[in-house]
Amino acid sequence: MPPSVPEDLLRELAPQALGAVVRRYGHFALAEDAVQEALLAAATQWPEEGVPDDPRAWLITVAARRLTDLLRSEQARRRREEVVASRRPDAPAPAAGRTPADSDDTLILLFMCCHPSLSPASQIALTLRAVGGLTTAEIARAFLVPEATMTRRITRAKQRVKDSGVPFRLPRGAERERRLGAVLHVLYLIFNEGYASTSGPSLHRAELTAEAIRLTRIVHRLLPGDPEVAGLLALMLLTDARRPARTGPDGALVPMAEQDRSRWNAAFVAEGVELVTAALSRGRPGPYQLQAAIAALHDEAPTAEETDWPQITALYERLMDMSDNPVVALNHAVAVAMSRGPAAGLARLDRLRHDTRLADDHRLHAVRAHLLERSGDPVAAREAYEEAARRAMTLPQQRYLRARATRLTE
Repeated sequence: MPPSVPEDLLRELAPQALGAVVRRYGHFALAEDAVQEALLAAATQWPEEGVPDDPRAWLITVAARRLTDLLRSEQARRRREEVVASRRPDAPAPAAGRTPADSDDTLILLFMCCHPSLSPASQIALTLRAVGGLTTAEIARAFLVPEATMTRRITRAKQRVKDSGVPFRLPRGAERERRLGAVLHVLYLIFNEGYASTSGPSLHRAELTAEAIRLTRIVHRLLPGDPEVAGLLALMLLTDARRPARTGPDGALVPMAEQDRSRWNAAFVAEGVELVTAALSRGRPGPYQLQAAIAALHDEAPTAEETDWPQITALYERLMDMSDNPVVALNHAVAVAMSRGPAAGLARLDRLRHDTRLADDHRLHAVRAHLLERSGDPVAAREAYEEAARRAMTLPQQRYLRARATRLTE
């Protein structure tokens, strides 16, 4: 049996090949289709013929040929062939196979996929397709939607990018900072959807967390001096480190305080702590760095009882100064309860009860239930757990919350 092609290799090469083809010919949507076909050809041919000496150049060459075929099949053949025959004046490219090693266009692709004209859902889908190298079917399965729905979403996103006329180059100055913020937010959303699924039978989707970490590693490699990029990567690693202990053998949710910390991924913890420590030393703490610092305090505590809750409380207060985020405020209430007592936490929580952004969020009621239980009010705690279970979107969360309510009844 011939050896298979390492999937990681194709995932790494996909955005590099797409960037080279788009830079040379334009036509983002058709170029993306052409690269997908080149990747399929590689997965079919390389196991039989061997991986080429320069696999990146191979993919670029095959994708360029396929792009030419696609353009020729369009209407107005002569006009499109003239576009293919000429180089874009603002982006001349060397011949395939002789592209400099440092001309990785992955970051430009990420900026393009996260264009502000796109909705967050479209940004995520296009990023996973064009930069992540996932098939439309894989993305649809990850987000629990029909493949036809995801196909339409990606097609519309490509058209919006085309209509925007965005040039294939890195934005400059303040625009670059804004666009980088959008890229990091999209990667953060992909990770969160994988780590804490918003719907469905599973608590997490490991394929999404792994892809978010992989893509963030790419951005960190391309922008090694940006502390917020390092902070986001650290946050992902420190959070995902707990995943092995987050569910029991039956798939039930295990809260952090009850997890077997020996099952946490020690390599991820060490790497995350090193990243966030170096990032914070630059003296420009941002939201991702502060969240990573909080995660590091959790991960470095030998036991739940030894967690440095006063320091976590202070970090959440710095986060609240940066943005009006109700989830941050909710987590701050928990930290206050752990450091100053449940009554102080409940007082903080009462300020959030009328925040419409949390109106349908089960976490508000789950936190309230936990603090009421700790304060010695089992009746009110049971009612809050039941309300949280009614609002929870995943089966493991619902089962866990109902079990807590049942335990108080008994």
